[in-house]
Amino acid sequence: MIHGGREENFLPMTPEEVRRRGWDAVDVVFATGDAYVDHPSFAMAILGRVLEAAGFRVAILSQPDWRSCQPWRQFGRPRICFAVSAGNMDSMVNHYTSNRKRRNEDAYSPGGRIGLRPDRATLAYCQRAREAYPGVPVIAGGIEASLRRLAHYDYWSDKVRRSVLMDAKSDLLVYGMGERVLVEIVRRLAAGEPVKNLRDLRGVAYRLGAKEPLPEGLVRPSRPLVPPSEGKGDRLVGFWGPQGQEGASGLAGSTCRAETSPSRETENHQIECSLLPLAPVETVVLPSYEEVSASKEAFARMTLLAYRHSNPYNGCRLVQYHGPEAVVVNPPDLPLHEAEMDWIYGLPFTRRAHPSYREPIPALEVVETSIQIVRGCPGGCSFCSLSLHEGRIVQCRSERSIMGEVRRLARTAGFSGLISDLGGPTANLYRMHCRRPDLQVRCRRLSCWHPSICRFFGLDHQPLLRLLRRVRKLPGVRRVLVASGVRMDLARRCPEYVEELARYHVGGHLKVAPEHTDPEVLYLMKKPPLEEFEAFRRLFDEASRRAGLEQYLVPYFIAGHPGSTLQSMIELAGYLKRSGLRPQQVQDFLPTPGTLSTCMYWTGLDPLTGRQVYVPRSARERRLQRALLQYWKPENYFDVRAALQEAGREDLIGNGPTCLIPAKPPAGLRRQKASGRPTGPVRPGRIVADRVAPEGSPGPAKSAPSAQLSRAPTQHVRGADDFVDSAGEDVSVS
Repeated sequence: MIHGGREENFLPMTPEEVRRRGWDAVDVVFATGDAYVDHPSFAMAILGRVLEAAGFRVAILSQPDWRSCQPWRQFGRPRICFAVSAGNMDSMVNHYTSNRKRRNEDAYSPGGRIGLRPDRATLAYCQRAREAYPGVPVIAGGIEASLRRLAHYDYWSDKVRRSVLMDAKSDLLVYGMGERVLVEIVRRLAAGEPVKNLRDLRGVAYRLGAKEPLPEGLVRPSRPLVPPSEGKGDRLVGFWGPQGQEGASGLAGSTCRAETSPSRETENHQIECSLLPLAPVETVVLPSYEEVSASKEAFARMTLLAYRHSNPYNGCRLVQYHGPEAVVVNPPDLPLHEAEMDWIYGLPFTRRAHPSYREPIPALEVVETSIQIVRGCPGGCSFCSLSLHEGRIVQCRSERSIMGEVRRLARTAGFSGLISDLGGPTANLYRMHCRRPDLQVRCRRLSCWHPSICRFFGLDHQPLLRLLRRVRKLPGVRRVLVASGVRMDLARRCPEYVEELARYHVGGHLKVAPEHTDPEVLYLMKKPPLEEFEAFRRLFDEASRRAGLEQYLVPYFIAGHPGSTLQSMIELAGYLKRSGLRPQQVQDFLPTPGTLSTCMYWTGLDPLTGRQVYVPRSARERRLQRALLQYWKPENYFDVRAALQEAGREDLIGNGPTCLIPAKPPAGLRRQKASGRPTGPVRPGRIVADRVAPEGSPGPAKSAPSAQLSRAPTQHVRGADDFVDSAGEDVSVS
């Protein structure tokens, strides 16, 4: 564990810390539902440090008591604004399980204690900020606000709720990661612009009054966080001159086309948008809140439109009426460029929790010595919220920046020499990108990898291999692990990567996400077919044997996803038995706001095709599906038997080699009278990762950190995949 950390090295959390800095006032009060951890994996830290580096005085209001507005007054009236975030997770996901039961731990709170943030924290925090100091602009952001910016299905209340903007008291909502947009907002507010003037920015949403006209014209990109001269050979994506003056050229709206000259790639493989002509952004009116509440077909249509306009290079402005008022969502902000990524991750993070905490923050223990090298994911799994928040365009740091962070970490007191993760949303995406940026600005595919990998998507693992080799050789680094999920269908196309991954970067277990075995369910999930998992598994097992290491894949599977039936889950259980796999980590599908899978769950429709989709809704069926994933556990015996009998598969009950459960319950097993659910002793025998190990056999290779097997709860459910048009073409352009 990394030790030390003085208060003066952190952003102030109390009025006394503000006074010790000699400040007479605070510019921005950042209210967050998480404990304050000064680590780049925590939103309040990265946004607070970015604002600090831009010259603003920022105070952190961490997990305030929302029952009164007094905590929002403790720093005095902020000179510029309140910034509000529910935290690294949607507060409802943080609080409740897929069975709608209260969780017993909050990984983002001291000691894992629960009850330190409210349900729907964005609403409560914005309302208290407005109550504390009327007239001070309130800027909402974070993943909770991002995913709820339009009308959305809320699983916990089982209904369609209004946009968070209609209930929160915020002036603007920043969606996405938000560094560049938030800095631009604060700069312009500090310059005296009224907050309504900032409605022209990309990456923001706002509430439009009943008497206000629909917006027209351009949306303005935010200025780059660092000037181009600070990027090694970079031509930054942006439209501002060195003195912050708007250039003569800019980005097209929904009809981005390089009419005068073809678009070019920058060093970070993003579009040099100064070559794209300036054009008005078109406005698309979505089905209204009233329509999507009453009609599931309208809800599916809204979801499809929102996804099809999520490409920052060709997305339109979206408008959704809520009665006489409306919510306006401007096109997404442009992806960060390499120089900006380097600058952000080079800020002076202490990588520690604020010294006022006397209990550990569980989420920090997981990521304390991890290093993020990439953002974004081009896959767009149907159940994954990542593409809605980080976007589908891969954004990378330079090798120089990553090596510099590793060196700083190696010099930190208490560092053991083990880097727990070198990755991102997906471990093996470094430097992967679309090789045809002229097509990328017009492409409307929702995934570069589904139903097949686009022929224009670069799959070169050599930059990542080169980076891993360099990091391994740095002084003070004993081991570099890859704990982020590996995208199997990409990795297996580079046996050299799998070889080095198995030999040097796996601490006994490697996480992968096949998710299911049924082709129809996998298609709805936008995941690759099971054959990809089998091919990767063979490569990994062979590489581990050559390295002389006993290592195991830790496969993730989802129960209860739309399209999944008892019969398909029984087939999955049979596959697990035949393969000798016993997954210790399984997940019930949790409908999070905004995703394609959540739309399927609520409407019973695939929004991309309009076809009917079977949805396991009842708590009983969801329980049976989950039990089938761990059919061998004695406590699941009666649920598995009920599932087999209901599906007419009594042939799998008995003592034969293909049977899932014996004819008689294990000795000592009994039913729980209260719920009818079984309980009983665990069968003898030790489980090593995902395979049954004979008694006395050696365990997996040592040095597997706990972070690899017990990741903190995360809003970004694993994955990557998405939509291509019905013709199966590589690029979808409208």
